[in-house]
Amino acid sequence: MPKSCIVDSGALVALLDPRDEHHRWARETFIRQPGPWFTCEAVVSETFLLLHRPHAHTLESLLRQGHLKLGLNLGDELIQVLGLRAKYADVPMSLADACLVRMSETLPDPVVLTTDADFKIYRRHSRQVVPCLRPG
Repeated sequence: MPKSCIVDSGALVALLDPRDEHHRWARETFIRQPGPWFTCEAVVSETFLLLHRPHAHTLESLLRQGHLKLGLNLGDELIQVLGLRAKYADVPMSLADACLVRMSETLPDPVVLTTDADFKIYRRHSRQVVPCLRPG
């Protein structure tokens, strides 16, 4: 079992919105992951943008209650995060994805919960596969 569960916006939306096509996968997957779950400001921002009001309130509750924590200080990790974005400019890599890959390099025994297929391409520490749980 991983020690650090890192969460992407697609997985959060799937968890919080029962109409999402990956809701069942997300619900079953999150239940098996030890908390707290980690994410970054960019993912929180993306997720708020994608969620409707009642589900956005649930996201706020997860943050307020400490079930979902910010696991990266972008100010401290900016050079590394921008380096990842430059490396994957042809994908292109979002700021949120770069932050999550960087978190996978800094948190112990990580796994990323995502619906994003680009995580099959990304590498942590230049050559290591980013450990992910994805639907399907």
